[in-house]
Amino acid sequence: MNVIIRPLTPEDEPFLWEMLYEAVYVPEGEPRPPRKIVRLPEIARYVQEWAAEGGYGFLAGDSGTGQAVGAAWLRLLTGTNRGFGYVNDATPELCIAVLPGHRGRGIGTQLLARLFESGCGYASVSLSVSMANPALRLYQRFGFEIVGSVGDSYTMIKTIRDS
Repeated sequence: MNVIIRPLTPEDEPFLWEMLYEAVYVPEGEPRPPRKIVRLPEIARYVQEWAAEGGYGFLAGDSGTGQAVGAAWLRLLTGTNRGFGYVNDATPELCIAVLPGHRGRGIGTQLLARLFESGCGYASVSLSVSMANPALRLYQRFGFEIVGSVGDSYTMIKTIRDS
């Protein structure tokens, strides 16, 4: 499948809520949590008021149908609004997800490549990923390094440019 990668717009926020749900890692064979999980404050902060705070990211769409199939975006979460992958107040966290029927086709790779080629304006980007999540290998290929762990998740950081 060919995809078109384009910048996210405020109108894409409903799709970001869907991607946030898809970003919740569930081990194979385990039941998915209810969709309302994304409204928990510690999870909702990754999308809530995203556009109002200068949201930055990209959407992947099927070039044939125009259907949105994935997204990657950054959130600078600080103070009491810190996210799971917090490392410092100057480093935004990466959120990325691809719809289940489209995973394993290189869409995540294309989204990350576009995000990092675009000059996102930050010296580094962090994330939190479950140790069992297959996406861990993708992040390592893009130069993310493990800088800590909490429970069964790693905190990772990628240096984009020297500050």
